[in-house]
Amino acid sequence: MTRQIIATPNAPSSPLFSQGIRAGSALYVSGMVGVDPTTGELAGEAIEKQTTQALRNCESVLEAAGCTLADVAMVTVLLANPADFAGMNEGYATVFPTDPPARAVARLGPELPGILVSITMTAHIAQ
Repeated sequence: MTRQIIATPNAPSSPLFSQGIRAGSALYVSGMVGVDPTTGELAGEAIEKQTTQALRNCESVLEAAGCTLADVAMVTVLLANPADFAGMNEGYATVFPTDPPARAVARLGPELPGILVSITMTAHIAQ
């Protein structure tokens, strides 16, 4: 199986990871944070805003691979502070208002200044 790197200027990037990897019909989106790629700044200090921006960043990687949010099978949300769960759900519901994908929520390991959430996705591409 070949592996294809997915990259877009419309999501945060780093030389330490690929934004997305397509392997066969699966697309794996790296953990995206709530940074606006046009400004390089956090979308805000509130968990709702960072969650929405992180999901939009994931969506940009999906689009670069020819996918949409409807193709997402699994989302993993990592929270810096578990007390932000309700607020994260508010931001999450703006992007997935109905028929959401499977999801897991866990605690974010490293402490990153200002970062409240990191979100990763797995999608399946129709062949």
